[in-house]
Amino acid sequence: MLRAARCRRQAPQARARNPRAYSLDLGPQVAISGSMKQFLAVSALGKDRPGLAHDLVRTISECGASISDSRMLPMGGEFAMQLLVTGNWHAMARLESELARLGEATGLALHMRRTDPRALREDHIPYSIDVIGPDHPGIIAGLAGFLTARQIEIAEIASRSYVAAQTGAAMFAVQMMINVPARQPVAQLREDFMEYCDSQNLDAILEPVKN
Repeated sequence: MLRAARCRRQAPQARARNPRAYSLDLGPQVAISGSMKQFLAVSALGKDRPGLAHDLVRTISECGASISDSRMLPMGGEFAMQLLVTGNWHAMARLESELARLGEATGLALHMRRTDPRALREDHIPYSIDVIGPDHPGIIAGLAGFLTARQIEIAEIASRSYVAAQTGAAMFAVQMMINVPARQPVAQLREDFMEYCDSQNLDAILEPVKN
């Protein structure tokens, strides 16, 4: 992620990231007519074990569908997967049946829903937020409340708690992607946001996304 202008307070150099969190773009690159293209949102949760992700993505590939977007990461002793799958009508119908069988055979909790492609928000500007601070209840709720009160759309949230290597202090890190209305005065938003983070003892960066 490219950064442009940093706020007056910056998060520490060492950003906390989950080394096992990753995204996949797998499956055959099938030529699909725009009029026939279907979208299926899939959410899956199962006991963390080697090969769990492969079972799911292999089934998608064998049904002739493609993974357009995905998020996969461990959640405690479970492994969570969220995917947006695309394909023609026949591939989607077959996939829904095969995933149901996979869930029954492996104990994987699956939820599927047909959906539509996300509309472009040309009247919004994408920004990224990075926040790090001492762990305490309500950090994400407070950030979400601040943004929602200003009619700012939250596109993505990723967070994790961790222990600081040198001090052993309990820390919390949040990364967000937001869509700021083009009419929103960004300078005022940045000032208000930094003041809010200061009041919560949080270090933060708010900057536009370049790509």
